[in-house]
Amino acid sequence: MAHPTTLGKYRITEVLGEGAMGVVYKGFDPDIQRVVALKTIRQSLGDQGQMLALRFRNEAQAAGRLSHPGIVSVYDFGQAESVSFIAMEFVEGRTLAFHLANQVRFTDEDIPGLMTQLLDALHHAHEQGVWHRDIKPANIILAPNGRLKIADFGIARIDNAGMTQTQMMVGTPAYMAPEQFLGQTIDRRVDIYSAAVLLYLLLVGRPPFSGASDALMYKAVHEAPVLPSQIEGVNRPRFYDTLLAAGLAKDPARRFATAAVFREALAAAVGAPIDPTGWDRTLVGAPTKRLAADASAGSRSGQSGTAGSWTQPPSHWDPAQLQAAELSLAKFVGPLASVLVRRAARDCSDVGTLYARLAEQVTDPAKRAAFIGQATASGIRPVAAGTIAPPPAPTPTNVGPRMLTPELIEAARRLLAAQIGPMANVVVKKAASRSSQRDEFFAALAETVAEGPTRQQFLSALSRLN
Repeated sequence: MAHPTTLGKYRITEVLGEGAMGVVYKGFDPDIQRVVALKTIRQSLGDQGQMLALRFRNEAQAAGRLSHPGIVSVYDFGQAESVSFIAMEFVEGRTLAFHLANQVRFTDEDIPGLMTQLLDALHHAHEQGVWHRDIKPANIILAPNGRLKIADFGIARIDNAGMTQTQMMVGTPAYMAPEQFLGQTIDRRVDIYSAAVLLYLLLVGRPPFSGASDALMYKAVHEAPVLPSQIEGVNRPRFYDTLLAAGLAKDPARRFATAAVFREALAAAVGAPIDPTGWDRTLVGAPTKRLAADASAGSRSGQSGTAGSWTQPPSHWDPAQLQAAELSLAKFVGPLASVLVRRAARDCSDVGTLYARLAEQVTDPAKRAAFIGQATASGIRPVAAGTIAPPPAPTPTNVGPRMLTPELIEAARRLLAAQIGPMANVVVKKAASRSSQRDEFFAALAETVAEGPTRQQFLSALSRLN
């Protein structure tokens, strides 16, 4: 594509990166003689443009209210021709994802300094009522002067700003807190959890939980992480086990209450003065054989992709089209829309076929019709839209009054979703694969509901299902 030579008053000097939403340029502010980074978003992105524009403005508002040496500064927000743009601090350096992909191993002396700077910056953001919600290596820049800077507040939550949508999970799954998967109310402690995941990654070389989206969700909500001291070949100080147990707690109330408390606990555990910039010496002369873009480096270092993307988009698709499909489908199937869209897109070559395939994932006939109608209203004609049949139902292994049926499984899923949110999809799927009888199936579901009257009411509702 042709790139402009200016954006507003800013002169463009270099293209730094390009993605589905827009382009990031290196620019120059002639008024105050300052080099800047210009992050842009295209205004003509189809149906999802309104949501993307909202997130883009949200980034400007969130980062714009922050002033801290550990956070990339935002200078300006504007529009020029067919793009909106944010002018922000230009930072020389590479992302943490890039260094990890190049097999840089941070030492026991480096890690406390990195974490101290990160937690310091997060505490400042939280004190201003901003939660980042996507702390990961790709959003952390390591500058040559030994300073760490947090970037990309595109999905940050401004407290009381009313930005959150209950049907959408935003973030990068490997770094997301359990309450985000469960659709529960969140606060600053989701960043505490992500920071603990990052600490685990620095110590061990991988996040505590990984795998396909549904497996990762289940592990994050139900399984305890294997602590560093329990992993063969990982020789790190044992005090990190205690810090991670608190930082990765499933219950937010059991986590560090603030980033400052986390930072103080780290300092107390180290028991010696921490050099916050000491890690810079490790990077001097570090190997950089894989000179890939930072986004690619992030995926190779075990992270999921960009915010809300659990698999990389198929290369033969325009990412903007896939994001529009994801936003449309999410209204009917919730957070797993991201996975469903990308899986379907691998086997489809046109938009009509893609939407027909996605319609098959909407099991409720009324919702399926609404999804098809929504697509048609947008100018998309799902292939054979009028004849799309419900997805084939699994055949029970036995027939009898106490056996599972597809209708029973779906009804139970709806009841469970009212109790535990989007995780119900994963729990029901696992329980149905392990049980063929109603009683066993119901018992497995009930284990995920809090004990006491709530569980009894849930069991009672299950027993009334046909």
